[in-house]
Amino acid sequence: MPPKFDPNEVKHVYLRCVGGEVGATSSLAPKIGPLGLSPKKIGDDIAKATGDWKGLKITVCLTIQNRQAAISVVPSAASLIVKALKEPPRDRKKVKNIKHNGNITFDEVINIARVMRPRSMARELAGTCKEVLGTAQSVGCTIDGRSPHDVIDDISSGAIEIPSE
Repeated sequence: MPPKFDPNEVKHVYLRCVGGEVGATSSLAPKIGPLGLSPKKIGDDIAKATGDWKGLKITVCLTIQNRQAAISVVPSAASLIVKALKEPPRDRKKVKNIKHNGNITFDEVINIARVMRPRSMARELAGTCKEVLGTAQSVGCTIDGRSPHDVIDDISSGAIEIPSE
């Protein structure tokens, strides 16, 4: 027999979904069905909460207490970089293998690093900036017209000063 249901217990469920779209309820059902929630209603709530991340894959945290779900977006470095590029939302079914060859400023990199700071493994903000720049290199964009790896080398050598927190 399962344990008694505790109404004050808080559960966190992390899901990866596409922003602004109602995901397949078949993928939601096994995760949130046992908690007594409707997958269809939660899918609609996720689509509403991720409206400004249209077309981007994003991680969502469902905080469930007393059969009520609160939805918060947990953005990754890659999705923050793609959002900073200010590209128009794309249709995933039609446009594949898109190249993100835009340009972002170093100030935006520092802002993204500040958002990522609580989840970063680095000791200082400079390390978190390097993590974001590595992701920018993987995404394929440039920073102030330069390659992200050149900017990482400048931070390591001390040519670029990073503000402390």
